[in-house]
Amino acid sequence: MDTETQHTERDRSSRPSDSEQPSDPEGPEERSRSAFAGRLGDWLPGGRITVTLLILLLFLLLVSTFVLQPFQIPSGSMERGLRIGDRVLVNKLAYRFDGRPRRGDIVVFDGTGGFGHGDYIKRVVGVGGDHVVCCDEEGWIRVNGQSVDESAFLYPGDRPSTVPFDVVVPDGTLFVLGDHRADSSDSRDHLGSPGGGMVPLDDVIGRADWIVWPFGHATR
Repeated sequence: MDTETQHTERDRSSRPSDSEQPSDPEGPEERSRSAFAGRLGDWLPGGRITVTLLILLLFLLLVSTFVLQPFQIPSGSMERGLRIGDRVLVNKLAYRFDGRPRRGDIVVFDGTGGFGHGDYIKRVVGVGGDHVVCCDEEGWIRVNGQSVDESAFLYPGDRPSTVPFDVVVPDGTLFVLGDHRADSSDSRDHLGSPGGGMVPLDDVIGRADWIVWPFGHATR
C-alpha cells in the first residue's frame, strides 16, 4: 500500500461518523423562538429587558385572572380578623372543578345587583338548602336546628345579630355575614331586595386564603 493510500484511509478513520456528530442542543422551534425574542428586543426600547418585563406582566395578568387575585379590605365589616387596608389573596381555584363554598369560608364576591356595586368580602353562614335562624334562646344563630358558636371570630362585644331572620337558603346561593356584625352590610340587610340577600354562586370570585399585607399581620 503506498503512502497516499495510507493517508487517505487514516483521514477517513479519524472523521466522526454521522451518529457521532455532536447534536444541536436547540431544535428548530427553540432557535425560532430565540430569534423572535432577539428581533423583538431589537425593535422595543430597552431591548431584552423590556421583553422580559412584558413577559412578566403577562404572567402576572394570567395569574390574577385565573389563579390568585389581590383584594384590599375596604371596611371594618370583617374585623377582628381582617382590618381596613389589609391585603388578601383570593384563591380563584378554590371552587373550580366542582368545589363548593362551605360554612365558615371567607369569600369575595361581586355584589352588583343584590348588594351594590363592587366586590365584597364576607363569611359564609349558610349554603344551599340550609335553614338559618336568628336567634336561639342564648342569642346564637341556628343552622339546620344547631346553634353555631361564632365566638372564635365574632368581633368582641358584638351579638351574632340584632336583626332577626328566618330563611331557607335557595340552592345555588349563599347566606353571608360580616364578622363585625354591628358594622357590616350583609345578607341581613337585603332580605327584602331582589335575591333576598343571597349571593349566587356564579358571583363568587374565590376564597380569601392569605393575608399578605401588612407583614406583621400576614397569615393564612
